[in-house]
Amino acid sequence: MDFKEKIRSIKDYPKEGITFRDITTLLKDGEAFREAIDAMKDLVKDEAIDKVVGIEARGFILGAPLAYDLGVGFVPIRKPGKLPADTHSAEYELEYGSDTVEMHVDAIEKGEKVLIVDDLLATGGTGSAAVEICKNAGADVIGCLVLIELDGLNGRDKMPVPVYSLMEFPA
Repeated sequence: MDFKEKIRSIKDYPKEGITFRDITTLLKDGEAFREAIDAMKDLVKDEAIDKVVGIEARGFILGAPLAYDLGVGFVPIRKPGKLPADTHSAEYELEYGSDTVEMHVDAIEKGEKVLIVDDLLATGGTGSAAVEICKNAGADVIGCLVLIELDGLNGRDKMPVPVYSLMEFPA
């Protein structure tokens, strides 16, 4: 299946000069969604994985069925103030300013092999913050798996772990 055909591109969203890659058009197609999860699983089939860590919110949509299929636990990484127990946090830089992500302190045991999942890798800021949180918890981060990687933004180069991407689009 050509997954790129299932992605809607919206020009000048959320601001002029940006082309937004909308995955909802893939998600609404049951066959395409299943095949995309299977294809993402194939990218990491040789890795030992104890937990899948999904980055809010689209990383939840892709990471949870992947964790289910692998028979491993799922851990959410969220925006500040969304998790009820004690958290680890990491700050990352945006184009104008910064943001923070959090994960429960007890979500990962020391030495567990984790795979971070998100829908898209652009500049690598959120992904790098997720790696930092997991490593601070004592995890062995085996990589970051994304549905889409944007070329030209050098996000892969900023990631301190291997990156697996199902498809690439120009930034």
